[in-house]
Amino acid sequence: MTSTGAGDAWRPWVVLVSSILAIAAAFVGSGVIVGTPIQDAAGGFLDSDSTLLAPGTGAFRIWSVIYTGMLAYAVWQALPAQRTDPRHRALGWWVTASLVLNAVWILVVQAGLLALSLVVIAALVAVLGRSFQILRRSAPRGLVDTIVTDGAIGLYLGWVMIATVANATAVLVAAGFAGFGLAPEVWAVAVLAVAAALGVLLAVRGQGRLAPAISLSWGIAWIAVARLTDEPASDVTGVAAIVASAVVVGMTLAARGVAVARAFGVRPT
Repeated sequence: MTSTGAGDAWRPWVVLVSSILAIAAAFVGSGVIVGTPIQDAAGGFLDSDSTLLAPGTGAFRIWSVIYTGMLAYAVWQALPAQRTDPRHRALGWWVTASLVLNAVWILVVQAGLLALSLVVIAALVAVLGRSFQILRRSAPRGLVDTIVTDGAIGLYLGWVMIATVANATAVLVAAGFAGFGLAPEVWAVAVLAVAAALGVLLAVRGQGRLAPAISLSWGIAWIAVARLTDEPASDVTGVAAIVASAVVVGMTLAARGVAVARAFGVRPT
């Protein structure tokens, strides 16, 4: 049996409170009750029609799934059976940091500090990357832990990765970046290639984990939707986004197939 330390008594509740804080900040960012909708804040540079790499409006529905998943994780890890589990001990503070950074990002954007928002979301990606590393190195305790823990954090990571791309592009456009003489579509395709490469890296390192691939490919696919159906229109960027999304999905399924084959003792040829 694992001994219970002082941290096990209050760490789970800090995670739970931070998840509620993130959801409260999301309400501010939605502009439903107070605050300014994210697409209208910070000069509108985070709107779906602000840059070539901005996902379409429909992409942001995934936040409801992510917040629900993170709240479910917060409740799950606070249950007595999980409080002293080494996996949740290792994850707890990193998850708390990610949720706090999420809330800070929304407040920073509300304040119109677009450049600072990029610093915050970059820190968020780093924290979620560390959380993903912990997940890779520790086995879940059953199906519920797989869905609630690995699923929620994986979705969170994949979406924030593509959100970082959109955020960085918005900062550059707001700063008047001219692209060193290269056409905007060239930069857009290059960045999408990097996003796809990161998705492949996640697939390989995560042995085909589905959650991060789902949210990452979802975000990239909505870039395609936005560029092919909305302004600024760009067929080149739209097609590149479709290809990038397909690469992420395809490589994830291939990596998962290899992992399953190895689990059953089958060597890939």
